[in-house]
Amino acid sequence: MEDLLREQYDYIFEEELLKEILKDGLVRKVDKGVCMIDMGDELTHMPLILSGAIKIVDEDNEGREYLLYYLEKGDSCAMTMNCCVGGKRSEIRAISETPVIIYMIPIQRMDEWLIKYKSWRAFVLDSYNSRLKEMLETIDTLAFHNMEQRVFKYLKDRAMVLNSAELEITHAQIAKDLNTSRVVVSRLIKKLILDNKISTNRNQVEVLKFSA
Repeated sequence: MEDLLREQYDYIFEEELLKEILKDGLVRKVDKGVCMIDMGDELTHMPLILSGAIKIVDEDNEGREYLLYYLEKGDSCAMTMNCCVGGKRSEIRAISETPVIIYMIPIQRMDEWLIKYKSWRAFVLDSYNSRLKEMLETIDTLAFHNMEQRVFKYLKDRAMVLNSAELEITHAQIAKDLNTSRVVVSRLIKKLILDNKISTNRNQVEVLKFSA
């Protein structure tokens, strides 16, 4: 696992910080489709993603989920960081989109490294900035895009995160992530097919003209 860690973070972190991460961190391997963090969970570790992709979702007052952003290798979750630093329970749900390998950092080390390592401070601030931009894009999409645009953007974003134009996904899954109905999604999928933006097989969507 040291090779994976260094592959993702060697150019970001100082050697001494990498050594501390290797000494204090815990490796966790997760299968696809696992709820890794749920609403209200007590957080004791912060994840560094070594491989795979994770979906971060929130839910409204009626318990309906909506997608916030995806995390890929080299990322960490700013909302998890915020809860760790503030001693709060989780305010999001994290679900593995693919098999995932993560390095779990004890929250006690976070404050210490913020003072001790310039690269760690920069990494934390950059994580906050990146996730804020993604959440603002989500808000913009909800507020100003019609549902057809939202469905196509969702499929393109997912293809980019998974590095594949071919997505194994059902209409029901799309509807759940976008907080809409399966009937609406099915109608819009047909429209996107007619517009030559996607093609479909059983439980599979291909985003056309996608460059991985």
